[in-house]
Amino acid sequence: MGKGDKKTPKGKRYAGSYGNARPHKATAKKAATSAAKPKAAKPAAKPAVKAPAKTVVKKAAPAAK
Repeated sequence: MGKGDKKTPKGKRYAGSYGNARPHKATAKKAATSAAKPKAAKPAAKPAVKAPAKTVVKKAAPAAK
């Protein structure tokens, strides 16, 4: 396991090749994806609005006889 072993990252570097032990496109893809898509800003949260309180109108008591 050293320079001549193409199954190890060190061997891939020596041979100048890429593969499973030394992936190349995965890191480039991550860099391109993060640069191409800027993060969208989240809209500001709206404050909660309470409904107005209901007013209860009491009925007048019937007149006493």
